[in-house]
Amino acid sequence: MIKRDIKNKILKFYKEYPVISLIGPRQSGKTTLIKNLFPNKPYVNLEDVETREFALNDPKGFLSQYDNGLIIDEAQRAPELFSYIQVIVDEKKENGMYILSGSQNFLLMEKISQSLAGRTAIFKLLPFSLSEISKEKTFINKSIDDILHKGLYPRLYDKKMDINFYYSNYIQTYIERDVRQIRNIGNLSKFKNFLNLCASRTGQLLNISSLANDCGVTYHTAIDWLSILEASFIIYLLKPHYKNYNKRVIKMPKIYFYDTGLLCSLLNIIDSKQLKSHYLRGGIFESFVISEFIKDGYNNGLENIAYFWRDKIGNEIDLLLEISNKLIAIEIKSSQTITEDYFKGLKYYNKISGNESANSYVVYGGSEIQKRSYGNVISWKKMTEKFNFL
Repeated sequence: MIKRDIKNKILKFYKEYPVISLIGPRQSGKTTLIKNLFPNKPYVNLEDVETREFALNDPKGFLSQYDNGLIIDEAQRAPELFSYIQVIVDEKKENGMYILSGSQNFLLMEKISQSLAGRTAIFKLLPFSLSEISKEKTFINKSIDDILHKGLYPRLYDKKMDINFYYSNYIQTYIERDVRQIRNIGNLSKFKNFLNLCASRTGQLLNISSLANDCGVTYHTAIDWLSILEASFIIYLLKPHYKNYNKRVIKMPKIYFYDTGLLCSLLNIIDSKQLKSHYLRGGIFESFVISEFIKDGYNNGLENIAYFWRDKIGNEIDLLLEISNKLIAIEIKSSQTITEDYFKGLKYYNKISGNESANSYVVYGGSEIQKRSYGNVISWKKMTEKFNFL
């Protein structure tokens, strides 16, 4: 089993909170992780019909079977349990009683905020991070295009599977099961088209009106569907940073996908050779790099650290990390050849913001590491390891 970076954080807060909540996309490794961390805890999965019916029809009786708590997988399937769990943990005042896991952030967080606020430590587990998978021997000879096309979902590394079939099945299952549990969407084929259109806009400023028009849905429907994709960890909307200076900036977010393998599938990229010349390769690489820093933040208990910056005349920084009142400016370039043009955005941003070149970086698709006058060049293979911000 590949060791997950979030492990130590969960074990620490397990001793401090009565409930641990672990959320993340389907098949990101949540069940494997919690079973490994707590092998002596009773485990139930509410995807099982009989178990779920018991929990729904008699929540008090269901929980009474487990005096010392238990692991509840897909906990959002029986929201009636949450109020009873609140009563139990308030009465017993013991830490580490319940482990709740779910693949639907929207539904699970809604119930947590209603019943378990202040009683649970919440963690987010995404597919493997680069730092986790790079420890594997098979990673050494992988090219960046191989990684982008394969993505980082654990099952693709645990078992020998056809990549294209895996993601095609994942998308179909996600739409037919998960989406319907969150919203009663009648036209699933239109939602699938909406998802494909989001993929084609990867790395771009998100114009919701344009997206809605292209899909043939209303503006409010597009907003609703974007919230579903965000809540189920398919996409993330990178917000602009405009604090403290130069407020003449773009206020629209940029759209990215958490996993590039899933993104490539939606773009009908069937192998890594096709990816090399794809018109969206730069946006796919950006998605990969930014997602890695978001994962690193989640694994260290940090959220809302990633932004971008762009003014109305086109000056831009691909990624700003805001950590401990310090801003780290990062440009992202997918090519393998370093050029002076890489530093154009950093030069301008540092001039108007007062940011230091020591806090300025270029992450690129090559393998070298360099220290330049206007910033530092870091290989994609070493980005989170080299930065070591978190």
